[in-house]
Amino acid sequence: MRTITLTTDFGTRDWFVGTMKGVILGVHPRANVVDITHEIPPGDIRAGAFALMASCRYFPKGTVHVAVVDPGVGSQRAAIAVQTANRFFVGPDNGVLSWALAHEKIKTIRRLENEQYFLQPVSRTFHGRDIFASVAAHLSRGLSARRLGRELKDFVHVPWPRTTKQGGNVQGEIVYIDRFGNAITNMEGELVSREGAGQCEMIVKGKVRCALAEFYQAVPVHRPVAVIGSSGLVEIAVNGGSSARQFGLELGDKVTVRMKS
Repeated sequence: MRTITLTTDFGTRDWFVGTMKGVILGVHPRANVVDITHEIPPGDIRAGAFALMASCRYFPKGTVHVAVVDPGVGSQRAAIAVQTANRFFVGPDNGVLSWALAHEKIKTIRRLENEQYFLQPVSRTFHGRDIFASVAAHLSRGLSARRLGRELKDFVHVPWPRTTKQGGNVQGEIVYIDRFGNAITNMEGELVSREGAGQCEMIVKGKVRCALAEFYQAVPVHRPVAVIGSSGLVEIAVNGGSSARQFGLELGDKVTVRMKS
């Protein structure tokens, strides 16, 4: 029995996610299906890529990860399965898999072409059900990735924003905002070590917003704070509130970590 995870922008109001699970169980009744999230903003490939990257390494070896944030469904964009040293990834070749794959040792990339492993007929608007869920279920039963289609040399990459260092400052940007309104940056915690807690301040939109601390309640309620979050990245938070709402933060906003003088 292998685990299959699902990351989508489908939400839970409609039948889409439940139908994908039905297809999986029809192929592999003993599959263990886990929802990572279905609340990715519609069509937001970067948010889907971040959620998958942040979660996939915590699952057992052999897990099949399905990510469907697919504004190009029905077009000429490829559908792929990627086998790495420890797991499989299945989804559209639009970059949604790329941030997770950047941390993996890739064994093979296969274009999904063998319709023997699709649910028929294939809808032009619901490849999550007819292609990705079905292929994932077959992989979870032990199907060799070689049988899915021709091998590809590469996949579509969504560039991970680079951090820069200038003097004692580290500059990056906001790459994800979670449901609590915490603004997660692309800056690795290693760049701003825990020894710097209380000695660093965060500058966003030209203003000093908060200092770096070790945990959210290091500041009073409703006061801003920066922490190294569970993803290992620096995030801007408000104790008991939303930094995104309080400061009007958005994806792509530039952030600077500056040592206090």
